[in-house]
Amino acid sequence: MHRHAIYFLLLTVFGLTGLGMVMLSSTGAFALESRGDMYYFLKRQGMWLGISLVAATVAGTLDYSLWKRLWPLVFGVTFVLLLLCFVPPFGMRINGSSRWVNLGFATFQPSELAKVAVIMFLAWWLERHEPRVRTFVWGFLIPLAVVGILAVPILFEVDFGSTALLFAVALSVLFLAGANLWILGSMAVVGLLLMFYLATHVDERLARIMAFLDPEKYRLSEGLQQWQALIAFGSGGVDGQGLGAGRQKMLYLPYAHTDFIFPMIGEELGLKFTLLTVGGFLLICLCGVQVALNARDRFGTLLGFGCVVMITIQAAVNIGVTTSLLPNKGMPLPFISFGGSDLLICYIMVGLLVSIHRHGRPHERPVSHALGRATSTYCKL
Repeated sequence: MHRHAIYFLLLTVFGLTGLGMVMLSSTGAFALESRGDMYYFLKRQGMWLGISLVAATVAGTLDYSLWKRLWPLVFGVTFVLLLLCFVPPFGMRINGSSRWVNLGFATFQPSELAKVAVIMFLAWWLERHEPRVRTFVWGFLIPLAVVGILAVPILFEVDFGSTALLFAVALSVLFLAGANLWILGSMAVVGLLLMFYLATHVDERLARIMAFLDPEKYRLSEGLQQWQALIAFGSGGVDGQGLGAGRQKMLYLPYAHTDFIFPMIGEELGLKFTLLTVGGFLLICLCGVQVALNARDRFGTLLGFGCVVMITIQAAVNIGVTTSLLPNKGMPLPFISFGGSDLLICYIMVGLLVSIHRHGRPHERPVSHALGRATSTYCKL
């Protein structure tokens, strides 16, 4: 199965990307940022798709073990770019957040690059210190402190979601590497309590939580997006209104071409395509794990697993938000939402999975030592 997993993964990624381009052609014309050009977002996403394909090809061609030596470079560049977000004229402040760097021809979110930097560091660290991975200092404190070097600037950008995503993926990779489950569980609880405290002490975040708890009451204010998203799903039904026939994109549903593109799939193409979309991400997860488990070394396993978890959790959060299962948090749907930075990094992670497959073991092997160790530890507990 693992020999063909990468091909199913690539077909699914291309299918989701194609769906995203189709939906952008339908929804982009009604966005205020389109500047009167109905194909504005489609052309921009097409440009980023070309860049992403080139980057993915390079990442897939190079031996992934190269990043054992180059991860400090990626980490350092990411940190500098994160700092530039706060330095005019390089940094751009939009809607109260300083998340973008102006590249001249386009804008870029360094927090997206931080996803790859964190995964590369963790894979390197946990392979190098495998004998000490169950200790508190070497298997938990130091790696999370290094992750915090990138997470703190992202937090000050006023991006709680990306900060939480980085730590969630970090804890997942630590779990796979065999870190102490009691420590991981305790720190996960502490992290959730901390995020809840921060969310409830920032007026905007608190309003989003209140809107999540009672969306109908706040349907005209903080809960507008999620309320309109539910209307979109309901009006689409099983078969949908038809491609291009959706109404919520006509300025009723803000950000219908970015964070809330999933409800537009439901309204125009129906339940069938929303289920296919969810199934696509599940298939990416399953195939990606197969590729990671058959890497030739521990670094490849952890690198591949980190990429899979990053894509899967981000997709789950977006779908959870748009279906009112989670509080509102602006996070794009991988491969589908408009956003060049996210598309580029997601394709780079796919390229890393291709590299792991190409340079993996030629024959099927048992479940990796890392996963086996984590599983056995869990069973003992």
